[in-house]
Amino acid sequence: MAEDAPNPADPHRAIRRWLWVVFFAIAVMVALGGITRLTGSGLSMVEWRPLMGTLPPLDHAEWLRVFARYQRSPQYAQVNSWMQLADFQRIFFWEYFHRLFGRLIGLLVFVPWLYFMARRRLKGRLAWRVFGALALGGAQGLMGWLMVKSGLVNEPAVSHFRLAAHLLLAFFVAQYILWLILDLAPARPESAPVDKGTRRGLGALLALVVVQLAFGAFMAGKRAGWLSASFPDMNGHYLPGPFFHSANVLHEALNGPMAIHYVHRFLGFVVALAVIGFALWARRRALPPRLRFALHAMLLTTLLQFTLGALTVVFHVPTWLAVAHQLGGFALLSVGVAALHAAVGVASVSAQAGRAASRG
Repeated sequence: MAEDAPNPADPHRAIRRWLWVVFFAIAVMVALGGITRLTGSGLSMVEWRPLMGTLPPLDHAEWLRVFARYQRSPQYAQVNSWMQLADFQRIFFWEYFHRLFGRLIGLLVFVPWLYFMARRRLKGRLAWRVFGALALGGAQGLMGWLMVKSGLVNEPAVSHFRLAAHLLLAFFVAQYILWLILDLAPARPESAPVDKGTRRGLGALLALVVVQLAFGAFMAGKRAGWLSASFPDMNGHYLPGPFFHSANVLHEALNGPMAIHYVHRFLGFVVALAVIGFALWARRRALPPRLRFALHAMLLTTLLQFTLGALTVVFHVPTWLAVAHQLGGFALLSVGVAALHAAVGVASVSAQAGRAASRG
């Protein structure tokens, strides 16, 4: 897994490689979550046994028991009462695989963490920071069950707020790990410090992307993507009037499917224009090469993500396109975090150099 003796010039290389594997495993988990939701599989497992139940039903009697539990759920009674056992097994697969993969990620974090601790490659604050990823992963699993539980009571649909919390927590865990990876990379000489305006602009862009991701989750929870297949208009309209039917605009924007769809589209244009404008503004500034590269990647990812979003609604939300769009959001947030790390890291290095020079 790791070299017996770390390279003095890069002592954390093995740890970074491990964390990169975890990061991309979370991306796969995000894709599996999208497939599970789009295939209507998320409510097929009505039991949650966090430490047990790793194996699926292994015989016909066990399948009948699990199917009987599902038949008492609102989704079966109100949506899938036509299902036979074979139909249930098909939707059960995706939810089971999604949960199993989450447990595998937990092992992928915990076992190497123990190994690196035993080899004394993880010590002190760094050991606890890496362990924090495992704790966040456990919270993510709990949030996933709370989300599913909300669809097992009366209505066969999960709370779109809990779905957003579940998705954003997965994104946060991945970005936490990405930040760790970048922190552990060997220091690079940078050509210029990054000013506060650039760092604040990047922070604002990331905040805007997070809001847009939350509304993307609301879209999924309310199945709002199917409500308009025209672009750039929405069913022939551009202004918000036809999509807001309540005097409480905020409540409508957070709960009304058509209003959520409109807000998500509007924010898509805002994010695209903001990233383009920031990239053009940043071109005239003296920025270190790593930050400039990250900004170019952010611009390209934004344009790709915008295109995927438009195609997803135009083609009536096909599973592969919708999952690609969700992964596009993951990628956009990741390159934005990498850009912010490059800016903050340079600022920190510059501040340390200034303090060292003043002491000298």
